[in-house]
Formats: sequence, C-alpha cells, structure tokens
Amino acid sequence: MTELHFIVEEAQEGGYLARAVGADIFTEADDLQQLHEQVRDAVRCHFEPDDMPGIIRLHITREEVLQP
Repeated sequence: MTELHFIVEEAQEGGYLARAVGADIFTEADDLQQLHEQVRDAVRCHFEPDDMPGIIRLHITREEVLQP
C-alpha cells in the first residue's frame, strides 16, 4: 500500500474524528496537531513495518448549517 486515506470530521462535542478508508483504523483528538500524532500512532500499530503506507492523507470535512 502506497497511500492511506482518512476522512476527518469535526466531532459534535469538539475535537476531530478520523476514519481510514479501506482499513479498520479509527482515532480521535482534541486538535489537529494531536490528531496528526494519533493518526501516525494508529497507522504504526495497524501495519507491520514492511507494509506501512508511504503517505497518509487526511481529508478534512466540515459541515455548516445555514438559515435561509
């Protein structure tokens, strides 16, 4: 695997939730800097060193509600 993609959402209670696409990896953090560390740690725990992806991509989504 050369790349691993995460979908990142803002949590309702604050912070961020990250879910990997195509792998059973989930993590959360209070801020983006901590999320970067948590994602790296989760990926290291999930993969053997020889199977580690070369790139981790974070796709950060944000939902906004507008009143008409």
